[in-house]
Amino acid sequence: MAAEEAHRLADASATAPPKNAAAVDGVAVAAPAAGGGHGRAPGNKLSLVPLIFLIFFEVAGGPYGAEPAVQSAGPLFALLGFLVFPFIWAVPESLVTAELATAMPGNGGFVLWADRAFGPFAGGLSIVGWTAVALGVASLSPFALMFGAALPKIRPRRWRATAADKDWKLFFNTLFWNLNYWDSASTMAGEVERPGRTFPRALLSAVAMTTLGYLLPLLAATGAIDAAPEDWGNGFFADAAGMIAGGWLKYWIEVGAVLSTIGLYSATLSSAAFQLLGMADLGLLPRAFALRAPVFDTPWVGILATAAITLAMSFTSFDTIVASANFLYSLGMLLEFAAFVRLRARLPAMPRPYAVPLRGLPAAAALCAVPSAFLVFVMAIAGWKVYAISAVFTAAGVAVYYLMDLCKARGWLTFSAAAADRGGSGGDAMMYRRQGSTASEVV
Repeated sequence: MAAEEAHRLADASATAPPKNAAAVDGVAVAAPAAGGGHGRAPGNKLSLVPLIFLIFFEVAGGPYGAEPAVQSAGPLFALLGFLVFPFIWAVPESLVTAELATAMPGNGGFVLWADRAFGPFAGGLSIVGWTAVALGVASLSPFALMFGAALPKIRPRRWRATAADKDWKLFFNTLFWNLNYWDSASTMAGEVERPGRTFPRALLSAVAMTTLGYLLPLLAATGAIDAAPEDWGNGFFADAAGMIAGGWLKYWIEVGAVLSTIGLYSATLSSAAFQLLGMADLGLLPRAFALRAPVFDTPWVGILATAAITLAMSFTSFDTIVASANFLYSLGMLLEFAAFVRLRARLPAMPRPYAVPLRGLPAAAALCAVPSAFLVFVMAIAGWKVYAISAVFTAAGVAVYYLMDLCKARGWLTFSAAAADRGGSGGDAMMYRRQGSTASEVV
C-alpha cells in the first residue's frame, strides 16, 4: 500500500508544487535538500557543447561501422537509409527524450520515466564531456578532408548502384545500431546545466551532426571510387580514403577510429553508471550504487559494475552482441514510448519545460507509431540465439527486482531514503525528487 500511496502523492505533485519547491520561469522545481541531492554544483554541470558531443558518442562517434550498410544493400540504399532513417527514428526518439528528460531532469533517465508512468517494476562528468568534444573533432576531421578531396572525383552514377544479393537483416541492424541510443544521455540529466534549455538544443544539434557525419563520408566514398558492395566490410572507409587522397589520410582515419572507440566507450560508460545511480536513488538497487568518488564526483561503484559487465560480454561475438543489444534496446524503447503516452494521458499538467509540439493524446501516440513498428520489425528478424540471450537477460532483470525487494524486506542491504519513505511524512517532497527534479534550475 505504501507504493500505491506514494504514486498517488506523485500524481498530485504534478499539478501542485511540493512544499519545498521554487518557481523558475514559471516551472515548479524542487529545491535541493540540505546536504542532499545528487546533482552537481551549477559551475560543474554539463553545458551545451559537451552534451552535444556526449550524445554524438552515445549514438555514433563518426561513420565508423556504417560500411556493412553498403555491403548488404549497395550505395543507393545505404544513402537513402541514412537520409530517411533519422526522420522516422532519430527525430521521434529525440523529441520524446527531450520532453521526458526536461520534465524529470534527474539521474536515471528512462528508468525514472518508466517508474513514474508504470511503477517501480518497470522502472567527473564535465571532464568526460569536454574530452568527448576533443575526441569528436579528432575523429571527424579526417572525414571532412576526405569529403573535400573526393569532390572533384565524384560521379553521381555510382550512387545508384545496388547489391546483387541483398541482406536486409544486416542492412536494418546496421542502420539501427548506428542511429540508436538517443535517450542514453538522459541518465545524466541531473548533471546538465539548465536541462530545460540545454537538452532539446543538444539533441537537435546531435541529430544533425550525426546524420551529416554518416551521409557526407558515404557520399564521398561511394561517389568517388569504383568499389563493389561486397568490398565494403568493416574498416573500408580507411581504404577508400587511401584511394581518394593517399596513404596519409588512410592512416589518419585509422587513428580516428581508435579515438572514436575511446569516445564511444567513455560516453556509454558514463551513461550506464549514472543509470545505476538513478536506480539506486529510486531504491531499485542498493544505496552503494549511488556512492560518488570524492575528487571527480563520479559514481565509481556504477563504473566498476559497468566495466565488469563489459568485460564479461567481450567474450561474445560482435555480431551477436549487436543483434542482442538491438533486441533488448527495442524492448526498452517500446516501454519508453508507452511511458511518454501514458504520462501525457495521466499527468497532462505535469511541468514540462520542453513539450513535443503536438496537441492531444492521438497525436502523441501517432508520433510513436512508426518508430514502434520499426522496433517490432527489428525484434521479429532476430535469430534464435538473440532470442535466447535476450530471454536470459530479461529473466535476470526480473529476478534482480524481486531479489532487491527481498533484501529490503529482510534488511540485508541498505537502500535510499526514497525507497524507505514512500508515502511517509515527507511523501510530497520525496516523490517530487523521485520525478528527477533535483536541480535548482531546470529551464
